[in-house]
Amino acid sequence: MGSKIHIKAEIHKQEAEVHIMENLWVFLNVLSLAILIGILFWMQKKHYSFTKRVFAGLVLGVAFGVILQAIYTADSDTISKSSDWFNLVGYGYVRLLQMMVIPLIMVSIISAIMNLKGGSNLGKMSASIIAVLILTTGVAAVVGITAANVFDLSAENIQAGAAEQEQGAALEERLGTVQDQSLPEQILEFVPSNPFADMTGARRSSTIAVVIFSAFIGIAVLGLDRKQPEQAETFRKLVRSLYGIVMRIVTLVLRLTPYGILALMAKTIASTDLQVILDLIDFVLASYVALFVMFIIHLLLLLVFGFNPVTYLRKVLPVLTFAFTSRSSAATIPLNVQTQNKKLGVSEGVANLSASFGATMGQNGCAGIYPAMLAVMIAPTQGIDPMDWTFLLTLVVVVMISSFGVAGIGGGATFASLIVLSTMNLPVALAGLLISVEPLIDMGRTALNVNGSMTAGMITGKALNQVDEKVYQERNQEIDVMQA
Repeated sequence: MGSKIHIKAEIHKQEAEVHIMENLWVFLNVLSLAILIGILFWMQKKHYSFTKRVFAGLVLGVAFGVILQAIYTADSDTISKSSDWFNLVGYGYVRLLQMMVIPLIMVSIISAIMNLKGGSNLGKMSASIIAVLILTTGVAAVVGITAANVFDLSAENIQAGAAEQEQGAALEERLGTVQDQSLPEQILEFVPSNPFADMTGARRSSTIAVVIFSAFIGIAVLGLDRKQPEQAETFRKLVRSLYGIVMRIVTLVLRLTPYGILALMAKTIASTDLQVILDLIDFVLASYVALFVMFIIHLLLLLVFGFNPVTYLRKVLPVLTFAFTSRSSAATIPLNVQTQNKKLGVSEGVANLSASFGATMGQNGCAGIYPAMLAVMIAPTQGIDPMDWTFLLTLVVVVMISSFGVAGIGGGATFASLIVLSTMNLPVALAGLLISVEPLIDMGRTALNVNGSMTAGMITGKALNQVDEKVYQERNQEIDVMQA
């Protein structure tokens, strides 16, 4: 009896020692992150530019993640517990940005519309931005189809583990919430019935509903100008004050960008299973080739409209870097708007509309390339020739229509895929086969989504003569988030 008690005591002692050592490693990992944050803070105090600090955060985050991968395994408890602490910085920053999305959209769109000389420009702005977003999504679908065929991708060649089967079942269950909605019903979802509920993000289409509600307020102010100009001016003063306060908060949050990117990248790299990536390397490569090709198409479109792609790239890289690490088009809206307006010279109205619309429709990566690639991969499992022209043309049209109302947050690509695959009568469960590499692919998709919204803003601004060429050509201009 005494020996059994002794053995149990030894086991508890060993478990306690392991627990203490694990906590020690977690503490050292968190301390290391704090030191890296200190380096970025030192760079800020030494007045290094915002762009340099953003890329320093990216490089340090990747390097730290690689080191953690080399010391631990991606699924270790130490990495999991360390990531929880990393999330305080990374996802804490993302949440602060998300906190500003709705207020920024509202005051920016109301301000932009009420300052228009006439209501006609609003219709032209909206039509142009939506047209660019949807048409480029169609092009993105073609690029995704081509990549899937060139790399000979097929769902038949992918083995499903327990996690993949569980994800597939979850997708089939989720399909029930969207499958029964007709196209008119999906469009009706955009119309706000309770704008205050939409301000809480209650629906997947909440962002665009807030855009519509804000547009009505702006238009109402223009009408009030003619009938009761004193009341209109009083409201204008209120909106200007709110706009100044909101932009000040945005400025304060944007200062945290290098720290957020550092933590997000460290967590992503450290928790990524390299073996899983190698098992699905063909799909990963095909996805990033398609994303890169579509990105080049964006640059060519800008070149056609008279913009220097090199100048554009230099100014938008911090935005794309954040979109890449955060995996949220919606969270990138504040930085997107700031960059378009302050660095690219796009008017406030166009910048706000393109950033807002781009986070809810026409997402070239999540709603264009990804669903198209999945459909081509899954088609052979149903006896469908993925090279059949009828199938391909139908797929492109379905992708373009389905790209309306896709949420600009994690899971948006999954929702878009559900709609596309169900419309094409393809099994949605097979999309769960790619769950293991979903975060890695989603980073590139989100960056492309955001770049697509900025491209739409630039093209619309040029077409409506609402781009300040002097601001765009300014070589050393920064969004001064340190001094603002």
